[in-house]
Amino acid sequence: QVQLVESGGGSVQTGGSLRLSCEVSGYSYSILYMGWFRQAPGKEREGVAFIWQRRTNTWYDPSVKGRFTISQDNAKNMLYLQMNSLKPEDTAMYYCAATRRSGGAVYAPSLYDYWGQGTQVTVSS
Repeated sequence: QVQLVESGGGSVQTGGSLRLSCEVSGYSYSILYMGWFRQAPGKEREGVAFIWQRRTNTWYDPSVKGRFTISQDNAKNMLYLQMNSLKPEDTAMYYCAATRRSGGAVYAPSLYDYWGQGTQVTVSS
């Protein structure tokens, strides 16, 4: 089992920055992908940013590319999402996720087996 705990959400104004953190514990050695999803009220959960565990590849949703950066510190078992130039449309609950499976789109929620409880990000105009 893998446990994921997010932190770092909050309320900021347009143009502000936040850094989300995800603490990873449990049997994480065989994880292939980790990343961040978000879900706004009344909308489907969408993939934001992902990182391959065995390579340096990353993937970003076009709406956040150039503003968000995903990174990890394997020594500390931490995953991060640095969010800059935040916009009101970034307002959502943000979830950390991990999977041992492959064969689907890295940004598809159905590929992921392990989820954190979520951390709220609110951007006001």
